[in-house]
Amino acid sequence: MVTLGSAAAATAASNPPGLPRVLLLGDSISIGYTPPVQARLRGIADVQHGGEKRFDSGYALAHLDAWLGPGKWTVIHFNYGLWDIKYVDKNGADYTVAEGRQIGSLESYQRNMRAIVKRLKRTGAKLIFATTTPVPGGTPSRIKDAELPLNEFAVRLMRENSIPIDDLHATVLPKLAELQLPRNVHFTDAGSEALADAVVASIRTALSAP
Repeated sequence: MVTLGSAAAATAASNPPGLPRVLLLGDSISIGYTPPVQARLRGIADVQHGGEKRFDSGYALAHLDAWLGPGKWTVIHFNYGLWDIKYVDKNGADYTVAEGRQIGSLESYQRNMRAIVKRLKRTGAKLIFATTTPVPGGTPSRIKDAELPLNEFAVRLMRENSIPIDDLHATVLPKLAELQLPRNVHFTDAGSEALADAVVASIRTALSAP
């Protein structure tokens, strides 16, 4: 599990025992919205974030069992995509699109996501897929709008598996200038708060469903 800092740890520790367990899976975007999600769901759900710093779909698939752990989850909210379209050097460090190599391809993403969905369904948890947030122009290690083909496939896959979709891409797209850092896939504090609002709404819906 990711260590999210003292504030997040205090939020988790303040929850009474026996609450529904919610697991957030994703990249650094999800790490950004995890603390406000925990705060909003304090006393309602025990929200945890699973994983490590690296989150491309292939790496996630290889480590998913460890991140899921032995316990039972009530809801799993997950996303992968931004790392698959990232360009890195031979050592895995950020690199320019012109000189680096892309970590994954659309084909590998499709293959990995099918396997991830299959594994997550075995948990018996209520699943929610979050669409990958926008890649703006000018980011050095990603191509603008490269997330769109991945989202298109993922949405189709989730619908085939009757998995609800938390469309975080659509949530922030109209207000990127105020919510996202310039020439960067990451978000301001206000952006993470806006994402948290959408994530909490989707989790509340899942928790209230039969």
